[in-house]
Amino acid sequence: MRPQKIEEPEMLNGFAKLFREKGYEGTSLAELAEATGLKKASLYHRFPKGKEEMAKAVLLNVNNWVEEHVFNTLTNELLTPEERLKNGLQYIKKLYDNGNTPCLLQAFSMQSGINIFNQLINDSMSYWVDAFTNIGLAFDLSQSVAKEKATQVLIDIQGSLIVSRGCNNPNIFIDTLNKIEDIYTKK
Repeated sequence: MRPQKIEEPEMLNGFAKLFREKGYEGTSLAELAEATGLKKASLYHRFPKGKEEMAKAVLLNVNNWVEEHVFNTLTNELLTPEERLKNGLQYIKKLYDNGNTPCLLQAFSMQSGINIFNQLINDSMSYWVDAFTNIGLAFDLSQSVAKEKATQVLIDIQGSLIVSRGCNNPNIFIDTLNKIEDIYTKK
């Protein structure tokens, strides 16, 4: 019998779904194999360092998507600041399925995950702050005010994802994104 084939994006999306739901520690190799329909041996063939390498591949995949869609949009000087912000927030809605999908950074920030993925998490959060600082500067905020607002935006996004899931109300996330738009556009 021929081994089952699975495309890389499909596999990483399956891994991401499990890691979001169960965290790094709570996700077993057996569950990762089941999510892809592959045997453990096939997973180890693709990822010789096991679950850690799979998780890093997921983080890098999501980070690449965020950079391409969110960060590049927020820093695209061919668009007006209003267009950059509005489009960037639309991509954030898509990334988190309108508040229905938890953040991988949160899932990997628990227990041993933070020790393993600390640098990737730190880099990712720094990129978020840098991108929103950039949009603040485009709205003529000073560097210090733009960075302060950008840090608060990251806190608001992450916090609203947690509260939305805890209250089973994704509108909390959507309302937060609308308020973020107001932070920059209403002076």
